Amino acid sequence: MSNLERDPVELVCPPERSGAASITVLQPRDVPLGGPRAMQVRRTLPQRGRTTIGAWCFVDHYGPDEVAASGGMVVPPHPHTGLQTVSWLFEGEIEHHDSTGSAEFVRPGAVNLMTAGRGIAHSEVSTPATTRLHGVQLWVALPNATRDVAPFFEHADTVPVQVDDAVVRVFAGALPGIDDEASVTVFSPLVGAQVELPAGGEAWIELDPAFEHGVLVDLGPVTATIALLEGEHDDGSADADPLQVAGHTSHLSANELGHIAPGHEGVRLRAGDHGPARVILIGGVPFGEELVMWWNFIGRSHDEVAEFRRAWQADVIARGDADGRFGTVDGFDGDPLPAPELPTVRLKPRA
Repeated sequence: MSNLERDPVELVCPPERSGAASITVLQPRDVPLGGPRAMQVRRTLPQRGRTTIGAWCFVDHYGPDEVAASGGMVVPPHPHTGLQTVSWLFEGEIEHHDSTGSAEFVRPGAVNLMTAGRGIAHSEVSTPATTRLHGVQLWVALPNATRDVAPFFEHADTVPVQVDDAVVRVFAGALPGIDDEASVTVFSPLVGAQVELPAGGEAWIELDPAFEHGVLVDLGPVTATIALLEGEHDDGSADADPLQVAGHTSHLSANELGHIAPGHEGVRLRAGDHGPARVILIGGVPFGEELVMWWNFIGRSHDEVAEFRRAWQADVIARGDADGRFGTVDGFDGDPLPAPELPTVRLKPRA
């Protein structure tokens, strides 16, 4: 999905440093994507208090939207650099076309992962059969060593795995204790998974203690309890039963994102008694590189992002080079999306 804001926030993301033995609750902000009938999304990453969770650098959560009222998703061809887009749906169906020639649908239970690398363009449109649209759009920042790879696209089905009362689907990376890793390509150690719980149900989800994690609540509320690594208890004892662990507990409402710092071996998730719960779990090794994020580009400097914009406007919008950095998207009936104007000041780090 594009960041369709016409005045996107200029943002430099410094390397994250975190060590809190608690869950920090991040609130979403509402972002309209486009005109008066545009989709509304709830964005929890990036924000001033936290710009990444591992390599995950962008979290948009949308729906459930009645397509007859909202108009659904109609995102014209637009560019990306230096990242991967991860499309995951709870309801509905979206058709994807990109400049590598890929054309694919994404439906609940399957994942579309697009690696932008040095540059790609794509479009996303909800299908005529879709009456309700509900899902998340996630971005993963590519490390410096691989951020200029040739663009490519992958689609994969996921396998439901029972973990205590929960059904877990891993759609990116790997989750400890679950043998079925996602089959899509990632370039840094990370995880992306959906966890569903029945009303009153609970599950102990193992975590990689080298990762920081985020728990985005789609259906809630959810109670999350984190466990410290073995040996960190005052009496030196270990927990015999992780479901009975005494650790920091946080109550997360729908649309909130709970951040868990590295150093935890698991999280206990419990649904409320009055309805089921569903969360998206993301995580990864803290990202140690500075990022410049603006509109749909990720770079490392103002000048680099400005060059990405110039190439998009000259090659695609002005039709100067159909075989340029971003290529050409077939299968969309309409014009590509022009880039907003750059800020009048240079992008620079913020405290």
